[in-house]
Amino acid sequence: MNDVWSWERAADALPQLLSAFFEVTLLATVLGSAIAAVLGLVVAVVRRSAPALIARPVHWVMEFIRMTPVVIQLLFVYYAFTDWEPLWIGIGVLGIHYSTYMAEVYRSGIDNVPKGQWEAATALSLPRQRTWTRVVIPQALRTTVPALGTWVISMFKDTPFLFVITVPELVSAAENYGSRTFTYVEAFTLAGLIFLAASYPTSILVRKLEARLARY
Repeated sequence: MNDVWSWERAADALPQLLSAFFEVTLLATVLGSAIAAVLGLVVAVVRRSAPALIARPVHWVMEFIRMTPVVIQLLFVYYAFTDWEPLWIGIGVLGIHYSTYMAEVYRSGIDNVPKGQWEAATALSLPRQRTWTRVVIPQALRTTVPALGTWVISMFKDTPFLFVITVPELVSAAENYGSRTFTYVEAFTLAGLIFLAASYPTSILVRKLEARLARY
């Protein structure tokens, strides 16, 4: 066992991996999720309410983004805009990529708003903008939060892809530590456990939230 695993090396690696997790991986997840959530909602509303001349091109762009690997998107932007900071490229690409999935979640939530709510807003002569902001979107968000949480977890688990554009996230930190000390097993085991420790409780929280919302 000692030939495979060193507790001393593991203890030495852990602070470096936690630093990469909090300073890069978690930051990329939080900011990327914020971009995805806001942009996804905008896309969903545009596709639901805008004229076909606008809605169709938006749909085509979203389909293209969703159907191409996020790694290719990262590398394309990284090499196309060499002056940009790799971390911000990663955050932006992850946010835009996952906005396409969140847009579908929002669209489903909007479609599930009872028709009577739309009719009531019309009967009250609410302007279209207020109908969306006061009636439709709040009800749609209530049913979409659990699904959005699932996509946030997926984005979190995709942050290692930022490794390909030199972003020093958690997996990159594990690789660098392993290459310096030749203790890859300890480094990648700890990295995996950190991902598990963050994603598993979050997934349980999402499931509990989904079950609670289903009762109302």
